[in-house]
Amino acid sequence: MTEEVSTLEVRQRLGDLLNRVALRHDQFVIARKGRPLAALVPVEKLARMERLVRGQLLELMERQRGAGLTEAEADRLADEAKHRSRQARRRKQGRRRRARRP
Repeated sequence: MTEEVSTLEVRQRLGDLLNRVALRHDQFVIARKGRPLAALVPVEKLARMERLVRGQLLELMERQRGAGLTEAEADRLADEAKHRSRQARRRKQGRRRRARRP
């Protein structure tokens, strides 16, 4: 089960939280002002997630290779996706800032 903790709690109880993660394999979502910022998870779980993602990417690349996608085209598509994602994030942050203003 994942428990949410504030950044203040993390500062006050870091040793305890790290022990719980290392020994009991607990997981924590660290939030600031109610918004999730980061996660505290066992290293083994992080390594497992990275292997899973790497495997899925390799599988996707193999499927795309059969479709005739060149490496340059793949790089261009990846760059385009990265830029679109960043633009969407900036627009979303801009809307939040405008909504907070009195």
